[in-house]
Amino acid sequence: MTTRPTSAYAPDLSVRTMAIEDCEAVATIRVRGWQAAYTGLIPQAYLDAMDIAEDAQRRRGFFAERNTVVNVVAERPGPGVIGWACYGPYRADGRRLARAELYAIYVLPEQRGTGVGRSLMAEILERSAADGFPDLSLWVLKENAPARRFYERAGFAPDGAEEPFQVGGVLVPEVRYVRTLSPQAAG
Repeated sequence: MTTRPTSAYAPDLSVRTMAIEDCEAVATIRVRGWQAAYTGLIPQAYLDAMDIAEDAQRRRGFFAERNTVVNVVAERPGPGVIGWACYGPYRADGRRLARAELYAIYVLPEQRGTGVGRSLMAEILERSAADGFPDLSLWVLKENAPARRFYERAGFAPDGAEEPFQVGGVLVPEVRYVRTLSPQAAG
């Protein structure tokens, strides 16, 4: 299991490969992250119905599949696992392409602005570049201005692609962002 401090952004933080024992913490991060980030952007009833135990069970199932998704967590002494990110091959029309896609990056709401997200992003950029991917794409809700600013600061730019994302029976527009990778991508 890879663990290393990420002192460039947060000296007390470590980023490592996720273990199955992290599923409950990751589910908490994902559910609380959605509930904080997407209020007013997706139906509140959907956010209110999110269940940490169900999400943890889903995470365990994904973990057992042994697929090509790379999951990493960020942790601090004391609170433990406080952030999570994952990437893998880009998904398009049910196919996997040679480019990488950032599937998720979430931080506990009370840990925002402390370097956790930047540390996770640096790790994802480094790993996806080391895996030989030419670029990293992601989809973000069009109206999620804070997330879009975060991605733009990390070197991503919208490429003009837009698609609706259905959540809770409502279509929500997403935009695609892309960043070219190099062996020094985390820089």
